[in-house]
Amino acid sequence: MPTIKFNSVYLDSSSIVGSKMEKEGPLANCFDILYDDLYCNERTYEKGELHLLKDAFSFTFKKSDYKEKDIGIMFGGDLLNQITSSSYISSLYNIPFVGTFSACSSFALTLGLAASYIESNYVNNAIAFTSSSNATAERQFRYPLEYGVQKKETTTYTVTGASCAILTNSIRDIKVTSFTIGRVIDSGLKDASDMGNIMAISAYDTIKTHFKDMNIDHTYYDLILTGDLSYYGKKTLLNLFKRDNIELDNYDDCGLIIYDRENQKVFAGGSGCACSALVTLGYVKEKLLKREYKKVLIVSTGALLSTTSIGQKETIPSIAHAISLEVY
Repeated sequence: MPTIKFNSVYLDSSSIVGSKMEKEGPLANCFDILYDDLYCNERTYEKGELHLLKDAFSFTFKKSDYKEKDIGIMFGGDLLNQITSSSYISSLYNIPFVGTFSACSSFALTLGLAASYIESNYVNNAIAFTSSSNATAERQFRYPLEYGVQKKETTTYTVTGASCAILTNSIRDIKVTSFTIGRVIDSGLKDASDMGNIMAISAYDTIKTHFKDMNIDHTYYDLILTGDLSYYGKKTLLNLFKRDNIELDNYDDCGLIIYDRENQKVFAGGSGCACSALVTLGYVKEKLLKREYKKVLIVSTGALLSTTSIGQKETIPSIAHAISLEVY
């Protein structure tokens, strides 16, 4: 069974930071700090992304009673080759580190792995973190921003931001209750400018698996959130469930929540490792603490492509991982 159930894992301190587009978006008040451009006071975009991670770690520790020595292990991932940003930030802390790559689904994966270590009593406290940057992702997977390449309507805008969360076995308000590990699905699609539709089948598969493993249906949750399907991927996912005679009336997508698609130039909506991370640790966490939501399922989605596979016109496999958060 790909779903792990947790009895004693809680979400404690967390922090999210972002850049210009996030500052202009509807969730701006949820952020700990926001910058005015993609450089984030650095000389390069890549250093800017690392700067965001440094901020996320710093704010997370400042908002908690934890010290570096209290953290048993940390899991992190990003979109750059060799998960560069995650490796650099980890070198600044004397904490065992496991690097993860699951494209834009890395947020749920890092949370799930950290929770698994805590539930297994290997550690008492663990960190899960991730980051992405519109400028670094475009440079690596598509074209540098300076090229001004025309975008397709189905293109998603990579969220620029970083998150850091401490999970613990000490009782807190928000409980991490389960983790569903997704499987890689290759639907045969090849268009790197239409990743929402590519990832929709994986989101569908993981959500269905989660319901089966937990012996529940969609009505169990107040909110089901996918990571970065955005406008077109969301429509595809809803159609897949309609085929099963299921109306997901409690469903939305992080890529459509973090930006104002009508007034911001984000094409189909948001994407990136930071997309589900910022919405979850900002908007969703706030709603849970206020008891406006009591049960939320986060389904982070990822397109498993590389510059080489795109250049060789290969198909783009995808994956989705799910984390459930609850308050009582």
